[in-house]
Amino acid sequence: MYTLQKVIARLNDTHRLNAPEYRQLLLDDDARNDHLLHSLARDAALSVFGNGIFLRGLIEVGNHCRNNCLYCGIRYGNPNVRRYRLSREEILKCCAQGYSLGFRTFVLQGGEDAAMSDEWLEGLIRSIKEAFPDCALTLSLGEKSEDSYRTLKAAGADRYLLRHETFNPGHYARLHPEEMSRDNRLACIAALKRTGYQTGTGIMVGSPWQTVDDIVEDLLYIQELHPEMIGIGPFIHHKDTPLGDMPDGSVDMCIKLISIFRLMNNRALIPATTALATLDPEGRKKGILAGANVVMPNLSPACVRGNYALYEDKAHSGAESAEGLDELKKELQSIGYDIVISRGDYPGDNNDKEKCIM
Repeated sequence: MYTLQKVIARLNDTHRLNAPEYRQLLLDDDARNDHLLHSLARDAALSVFGNGIFLRGLIEVGNHCRNNCLYCGIRYGNPNVRRYRLSREEILKCCAQGYSLGFRTFVLQGGEDAAMSDEWLEGLIRSIKEAFPDCALTLSLGEKSEDSYRTLKAAGADRYLLRHETFNPGHYARLHPEEMSRDNRLACIAALKRTGYQTGTGIMVGSPWQTVDDIVEDLLYIQELHPEMIGIGPFIHHKDTPLGDMPDGSVDMCIKLISIFRLMNNRALIPATTALATLDPEGRKKGILAGANVVMPNLSPACVRGNYALYEDKAHSGAESAEGLDELKKELQSIGYDIVISRGDYPGDNNDKEKCIM
C-alpha cells in the first residue's frame, strides 16, 4: 500500500491528521490516491445520510454591505452595484414558494447591513417560524455581537454560517480592509458555538496569495472546531474589485477538500456550492460524489438575483434556482442520489422531521 494511501486510511479511521500529513495530501497529484480519497468520503456520507441530498432554499435578502473586502462584488466601495433590500413580505413570499416546492430549510444570506437591525431581524425570524414551524432557519449575515447572536437564536434561528475564509492572520489581512480582523472573525464563530447554533464555517479555495500551508492551518482549525456545517468554494474574481484580475481557484482542490472534510467529520453538512457549478458545469455532481450532501437552490426573486453578485457570472438559474428543481432532481438521480424533504439537521439533533424522498 502506498504511504499516502495509509494516510488517507488513517483519516478515514481516526478523523484527524497532523499538519505534515495534510500538507502531503494536498500536494499529491496521483489520481489513484484521489480516487481512494473520494471513494472513502462518498462511502462515509452514504453511511450516515444514505443517498438523500438536503435542500436549502437560499434567499439573498439584500446586497448592502458595510464592509470593503477586496474580493467581494458587493463590497461597500463598488459603485457599480445595483443595491436592493428585500422587505419582510417579499422574504415571506419566497419562503411560501419554497415550502410549496418541498424546502424545509431557508437560508437568509446578505451583506452586513445596518438597516437590517436586530429588532427587524427578530421580527422577521419570528414571522417565518410562525408561518413555517416545521422548517429550519439558517442565517448568513456576517459578524455581530454575541448578544445579537443570542437575540436571533431566541427568536428561532437554528443555524448560522460564517466562513472564516482563511485562518492565517497575514493572509486574512491581505484580503480585507484594516478595520476587519481575523481574530474578530474567529471570536464571532466561537460565540456562535457558545450560543447553541448549528454553526458553519469554511474557506475560500485558491484565493489570492493562498499557500498550501495556509490551507493546512484551515484544516487544523476546522478539525478542532468541529462545526456542524462546512462550506467551501473556489475563489472567483469579480471585475469591479481590487482583485478582479486574479486567477480563479481550482475546482479539483475544492473537490479534494470536500472529501477531506467529509472524512474529518462524517456527519457534517457540506454543500456542493453554487461557486463550484459556476466554474464547472459538472461541479455540483463532482462535489456530491466526493462527499457533499447539501444543495442550495436560489429562492430569491428573479429580478434581484443578478444583483447579488459576490463574484463574476454567478450561476443563479437552471438547477441553481427554485424553478429548476426538476432539472436538479434529474441531475442528482443520474448519479444515484435523491432530494429529501427534510430540515436536514446535523445528525444527533432530535428535531429533524421524517425524511421523504421527492
